[in-house]
Amino acid sequence: MPPSAPSPLSIAPLQAPSLRRRMACWLYESLLLFGVVFVGGLVLGSAGVLFGHPLSPKALQALLFVVLGIYFAWFWSKGQTLAMKTWHIRVVDQQGRPLTRVRALARYALCWLWLLPPLALLAPFHLPWAEVAVLTTGWVAVWALLSRFHPQRQFWHDVLAGTRLVAEPAALTPPRPQS
Repeated sequence: MPPSAPSPLSIAPLQAPSLRRRMACWLYESLLLFGVVFVGGLVLGSAGVLFGHPLSPKALQALLFVVLGIYFAWFWSKGQTLAMKTWHIRVVDQQGRPLTRVRALARYALCWLWLLPPLALLAPFHLPWAEVAVLTTGWVAVWALLSRFHPQRQFWHDVLAGTRLVAEPAALTPPRPQS
């Protein structure tokens, strides 16, 4: 049996993209998610009105949580979301293989560590939205900077999920000199 050709990820080292690139991808992803949440909310809200039982805000939030989970699990099991393709970042397991849907869902659940701690302060302290925004931004910055302490520069939710972000080989090649 002839040996199979190595995959592009097995040829190039599994190097983490820079923190700057990962955060730029994260911001771009948030812009794309605005569209996903808008369309999902429109469809779910319209369906509730159409059937005579409008959804409560909590039910709509829960359903949008599921919609986002499906979005991320689908794209991460394929290797990349649109934002990750743009920034030449791929998500793989610890051995460099594509994620299973179960591992992608686990990563999705653990990704909420980016937002849950500051959002947990909403109910007991009745903070205004401006203060929550400042706390959330600060927490995201701390969470992102904590990746500097990991030997492979991975985010801690990726470590917990058994996944890692890697730079795609095309992004590792130096730019051509202009003539």
